[in-house]
Amino acid sequence: MSSDSPSEPHGFEEHSYDVVVIGAGGAGLRAAIAAHDAGATTAIVCKSLLGKAHTVMAEGGIAAAMGNAYAEDNWKVHFRDTMRGGKMLNNWRMAQLHAQEAPERVLELEEWGALFDRTPDGLISQRDFGGHRFARLAHVGDRTGLEMIRTLQQRAVALGIDVFMECTVTDVFKTSPAEGGRVCGALGYWRESGRFIVFHAPTVVLATGGIGKSYQVTSNSWEYTGDGHSLGLRTGASLINMEFVQFHPTGMVWPPSVKGILVTESVRGDGGVLRNSEGKRFMFDYIPEFFKGETADSEEEGDRWYDDKTTNRRPPELLPRDEVARAINTEIKAGRGSPHGG
Repeated sequence: MSSDSPSEPHGFEEHSYDVVVIGAGGAGLRAAIAAHDAGATTAIVCKSLLGKAHTVMAEGGIAAAMGNAYAEDNWKVHFRDTMRGGKMLNNWRMAQLHAQEAPERVLELEEWGALFDRTPDGLISQRDFGGHRFARLAHVGDRTGLEMIRTLQQRAVALGIDVFMECTVTDVFKTSPAEGGRVCGALGYWRESGRFIVFHAPTVVLATGGIGKSYQVTSNSWEYTGDGHSLGLRTGASLINMEFVQFHPTGMVWPPSVKGILVTESVRGDGGVLRNSEGKRFMFDYIPEFFKGETADSEEEGDRWYDDKTTNRRPPELLPRDEVARAINTEIKAGRGSPHGG
C-alpha cells in the first residue's frame, strides 16, 4: 500500500500505509525510521504532541559498553550485568542483542545530531549507574531522554514520515477468519474534535509504553495507561511477564505538586547516599548474597570507590533498582521513613 490523500466517503477520515506505528517515544520513532528506511510508507500516531512521550523523562543516560571510561568494558560484561540484574529471568537473546548493539545506536544518535557530554579527550562521557560494573551511561547532562527524542523526532520529520498528533487509537482491525485473521489497520479518533480516523495498513506496530498510570504514584508520563497492552490483548495477542513492573527507587514525595517526579540514578552514581529517618545509611543492611562479592560492606570502602574504582567495591546504593526499591520500602514499612511517607 501507499499513502493516500485523506478521504471521507463515510464521514470519517481514511489513510493507507504499509506500516502504522502507534506511539512516538524512543521505540516508536526508531521503529518508524527503520520501516521508512526499508522502503515502507510509514505513519506515526501519538495521542499527545510529538516530542512529549515518556522517553523525555529518562534523565540519566543510555547504557552502552563503548569503553570510553574503562577500556576493559565490552558487550559481554554488559550482557553479564544485565542478566545478573534480572536474576537470570531475562530473555537472554534480547539482553545479548541490546548489549551488542547499544554502542552502535549511541553513535547513530550522535550522527543524527545528538549532543552527548564529552570527556576532556573528546570522547562521549560515560557515568556510573546502578547494576553496571563499569561506567557506561552515555548522557546529555540530566536530560538524555529529551535529547534522544529531539534527535529521533528531527530525523523522522526530515525523512518525511507522516505524523498524526493528538490522535488516540482505540482498536486494531483484523481481516475475517476466512481471510486469515490478519491485522489490516487501526481505528482512532482526534482528541480535539472526537472525529474518527481509519488507518489501512497490513502492519501495525504497538509502541505505546507501559502501565505506570495504573498506580497512584508514578514517575511515568500521563500517557502510560496501557493502551498498547489493551489493543494487543483485544486483537488476540498474549500478554506475558505482566508482574515485571519496574519502580524507580528514588523520586520526590513532598510537596504534593512534585510527588512522583524522578530523582535520577546518576545522583547516586555521583556520590549520593540513602539514609533513613534515624540518619543511618541503611543500604549496607540489604546487600543480597548474589551481589556481596562486588559490593562494599562498609561506608569507608563505599566512599573510597568514588575516587578509586580499581581496588574498592561499589557502594550498595548502586545495586540494581529492584534491590534498592525493596530496601527503601522495607525501611518505610518499619517506620523509618520521612514524615510524608518517603
